[in-house]
Amino acid sequence: MSNFSKWLGAGIGFTFGGPIGAIMGFVAATVFDKFTKEDFVKEQREFQNKTHQQKAQTLSGDFEISLLILASIVIKSDGKVDKRELDFVRNQFVGMYGKERANKAFQLFKGVMKKHVSARQVCIQIRQHMPHSSRLQLLHFLFGIAQADEYVSELEVDEIRKIAGYLYINQYDFESIKAMFYKSTDRAYKILEIETTASNSELKKAYRKMVKKYHPDKLTGLGDEHIQGAKEKFQNIQAAYETIKKERGLN
Repeated sequence: MSNFSKWLGAGIGFTFGGPIGAIMGFVAATVFDKFTKEDFVKEQREFQNKTHQQKAQTLSGDFEISLLILASIVIKSDGKVDKRELDFVRNQFVGMYGKERANKAFQLFKGVMKKHVSARQVCIQIRQHMPHSSRLQLLHFLFGIAQADEYVSELEVDEIRKIAGYLYINQYDFESIKAMFYKSTDRAYKILEIETTASNSELKKAYRKMVKKYHPDKLTGLGDEHIQGAKEKFQNIQAAYETIKKERGLN
């Protein structure tokens, strides 16, 4: 594990390279004492020599850094930085990683906030190395940030929609996760990705499909710290199903 990884307290794989690695090299030089961009590049090379030509796998630190970068894009999308959104990010990280690691991650986050980031380039790198279930979890977190200041601007929603597209998350999944955060008359149906006219058999089929897609076990490779967010999505799926069943008088 590199000095950078040890400092963060997590394994880092694919985010050492590509556009994300370039961003973190810049940020590291502004965050760490006596740590330069050249130091980060040296660690990148050491990591690449160890992995050779093998495809880098998604580790807990990769998810964490991806989250920090995408969160910075969403927060800045409406032209202002709201303290409640920053507090949401910090609190979520404390909940996932504990206070010490969260404080270190937030130091990185403040550095990332100062840098212009290409959402497209970052997302291309993420989708090449991160499984679909983890990308869905990233989107879930971004909607939580957008809602943190109790006002969601169209600019924020549009930015998250663009990120979803870059991550190859389809419109149905996007609307499903969005509906977990915003109330509407057909909210439960949107969460299950079906129309209000769906038959009871279609409802049951959709529920089984969504349970399989969002089961927390799909994120076990990222560590226990990310399971809670997956459980929240899973609970939303179950609640939506129970709501529709109650409306229709089903057992």
